[in-house]
Amino acid sequence: MQHEDYIIREIKKFGLIISAFRNMLFGDGENLAITIENKVDEAKGMLLDEINFDLEMFLHLNDEKTSEYLLGFDGFNTENIESLANAMAEIGFNAQYGSSRKYLEKALQLYRFCSLKDNTYSIEREINIMAINNELQK
Repeated sequence: MQHEDYIIREIKKFGLIISAFRNMLFGDGENLAITIENKVDEAKGMLLDEINFDLEMFLHLNDEKTSEYLLGFDGFNTENIESLANAMAEIGFNAQYGSSRKYLEKALQLYRFCSLKDNTYSIEREINIMAINNELQK
């Protein structure tokens, strides 16, 4: 029972941290084109400090290593992984950011991971996958 409470707390904590990550990047209405690189660096630091999640290293992992890395955290459930994928896709779709392709590829990897792990079909997830595939083919 105590272990279940711990996992639920971790999932909630990760959800809040990922929400803060997205809000830090996109929530203040500033001109994103000017500040995206600084915001991404700041958000990476927040993830590392708060939940020991190394986004820079994570971006370079293959499918298998990505799965292993995510499964190493008690707080990553499908919903939190999809929220992270949404944030990475938003960064990737920002043409002003120099590493946008890398973020789109990782978002696509995360969406596919969610599709494999989730028992529920998500039309929204599939639309996101198609949008990223279209952008990567350009």
